[in-house]
Amino acid sequence: MQDFDVVIRNGTVATASDTMQCDVGITGGKIVALGRNLARGKTDIDASGKLVLPGGIDSHCHLDQPMPDGLEMADDFRSGTISAACGGTTTVIPFAAQAKGQSLRAAVEDYRRRADGKAVIDYAFHMIVSDPTEKVLTEELPQLIREGYTSFKIYMTYDDLKLNDRQILDVLAVARREGAMVMVHAENADCIAWLTEQLEAAGLTAPKYHAASRPMLVEREATHRAIALSELVDVPILIVHVSGKEAIEQIRWAHGHGLRIYAETCPQYLVLTEQDMDAEGYHGAKCVCSPPPRDKENQQYVWDGLSDGLFAVFSSDHAPFRYADPKGKMPGGKEVAFRYIPNGTPGLETRLPLLFSEGVGRGRIDLNRFVALTATDPAKMYGLYPRKGTIAIGADADIAIWDQHKEVVIENRMLHHNVDYTPYEGMRVIGWPVTTLSRGEIVWDAQEMTATPGRGQFLACGLPDPARPKIR
Repeated sequence: MQDFDVVIRNGTVATASDTMQCDVGITGGKIVALGRNLARGKTDIDASGKLVLPGGIDSHCHLDQPMPDGLEMADDFRSGTISAACGGTTTVIPFAAQAKGQSLRAAVEDYRRRADGKAVIDYAFHMIVSDPTEKVLTEELPQLIREGYTSFKIYMTYDDLKLNDRQILDVLAVARREGAMVMVHAENADCIAWLTEQLEAAGLTAPKYHAASRPMLVEREATHRAIALSELVDVPILIVHVSGKEAIEQIRWAHGHGLRIYAETCPQYLVLTEQDMDAEGYHGAKCVCSPPPRDKENQQYVWDGLSDGLFAVFSSDHAPFRYADPKGKMPGGKEVAFRYIPNGTPGLETRLPLLFSEGVGRGRIDLNRFVALTATDPAKMYGLYPRKGTIAIGADADIAIWDQHKEVVIENRMLHHNVDYTPYEGMRVIGWPVTTLSRGEIVWDAQEMTATPGRGQFLACGLPDPARPKIR
């Protein structure tokens, strides 16, 4: 009988399409057998009464990203990937961000150095294209795509990142030619700037007015425009961190017209609302992100999109700025007007439990849909499938074992990121990953991190087609 390095026994194994009672045999970091009563392994894990799921892929998170104006992200590849692993995630895809005037290749090489020797789980990179010069468009971007950096993000807002429509068309044309996936942050920059000036002129600068400066129409308009530009070039795009009804309606329209528009959403749009930015004092700054959380009605629209297939992926958009930090949410060590608050919330470790508890636990999505949103479809979207994102013979043994009955009250002190708060403080969830394996190695056992920084491997991504998730 075959000897295994690891056998996970007696669990309920779920993939994006199937749920079964079976053992999982692992050798050499790969899944080599699925069946009943497998031979003993060098390590046996009893998963009786537990769920055995593919490790999560967080395909939109920010780690150790170079920042302007004295700001600094709190999580590097060590603390960020430890936090991810403790939350059942086994692959992260953060961003190598090009600054205006910088070579795109230089940005990627700098990010490789930042990651080197730190990650405890595997990782790939997206690129951020902020300066699509002729050299970037004709030399650097095509070559980097061919080297395994097959996705990149563009912005329609933020002065130091935004592209105009002509620039967007130029980069979409490169993506079409090379087969890359383009992620789009869709908000109308001019509307935001005008509204911000109006609010400031009226003395309305508290954190809660961040939401007033970014109403749903600025996301709706930019989403509509991004769809039109995608249609013109005839190339798929992914609209990231979709927050509510008006952008969702634009995406549904696109699907109804046969356009290949994919969508992503995040935990903050399921459990936070704009009222969270109206917390006592300056604490609303903790929930300032873009687009901002909306209201309860819009949460239901997002849940509908998760359950009916509108959304292809569910990511954290982890943006780790510390609250009480002069390099974080208090630039220069003081409370500032909303326009100067660094945008983003932390969420690497809480992404999966929040969706599991609020989604699977409350019957809004089923277990297979949970796996698709958090692991399988991100792997397909970014050219990592079937190596990642599923439990199948030949796949990497990236597995999270869940106690679906474990009740946890989220407190920042229990989390493993390097941020001094969580916007989900005090929330009660049911279901939590208790053991995480990366390529067959236990990296988290609900008590301690057992992996050595640097064991995580860089993943060169393939092109997404033809395995990209289908639009339902």
